[in-house]
Amino acid sequence: MGVLDSRGAIITGGASGIGEATVKLFVEEGCRVLIADIQDDKGELLADDLGGDACFLHTDVTREADVKTAVDWAVEEFGRLDCMFNNAGIAGAVGPIESVTVEGFDSTISVLLRGVLLGIKHAAPVMKGRGHGSIINTASVAGLRTGYGNHIYSAAKAAVIQLTRSVAMELGESGVRVNCICPGFIPTPMIGRARGLSIEEADASVEKVETLFAGAQPIRRSGSPMDIARAVLWLASDDSAFVNGHTLVVDGGVTGGRMWSDYQKAISQLRAAMAQDTG
Repeated sequence: MGVLDSRGAIITGGASGIGEATVKLFVEEGCRVLIADIQDDKGELLADDLGGDACFLHTDVTREADVKTAVDWAVEEFGRLDCMFNNAGIAGAVGPIESVTVEGFDSTISVLLRGVLLGIKHAAPVMKGRGHGSIINTASVAGLRTGYGNHIYSAAKAAVIQLTRSVAMELGESGVRVNCICPGFIPTPMIGRARGLSIEEADASVEKVETLFAGAQPIRRSGSPMDIARAVLWLASDDSAFVNGHTLVVDGGVTGGRMWSDYQKAISQLRAAMAQDTG
């Protein structure tokens, strides 16, 4: 038996990266999943690979009609909606603040914040009607600390965290839990796409990014999409039934502060400098 047996879920951005890993894990745990994404080829291929428990629907999370259609489709096909994972994302506007265009700002906010809002908005009445459900939003460590993402991306993720907390206070009264997850440095194709690579080039770049991220946190390996998927599974399951309005950080300790080895190195350098001065 799986922890999500007989349940239904929507995963936006489910065709690749964290979303893809979560789709696979949810299906493994007995859930029927709607993959909602704009990457038609990848989404359809993933659904075909997973068989009848996964379906694909082209969904642009910036378009309210698309999101509503996805929710209606899931309810019609699954007979229920137990989990809404608002995960679709882009790196968005890059560069120093003076280079950020209004168009870049708007497109970044449209996906990262409006997309989350629309997912919550349309999943909420379905879940409230049943008195049960789990809404999970993808935020980021960039929404908690500066220097981990581009300016507008970081601002949008901080807004997702606060939106999650605020809506959790409303929907929790109806039995619907709302939480968010903050991944750390997770190699996904989105990183390559943000740097202008094609889809194929971005996919191929993941292994290189994984090597670069390996030393970024106290746990001396790169994070993986499956690390995040397992945390999302917990938030979707009854194992987290009393967790609401929570920001779950899955980052290998990167936001904890300075690594101990770096601190020790700095102390050694300070002692050497002091010994030299007194010598």
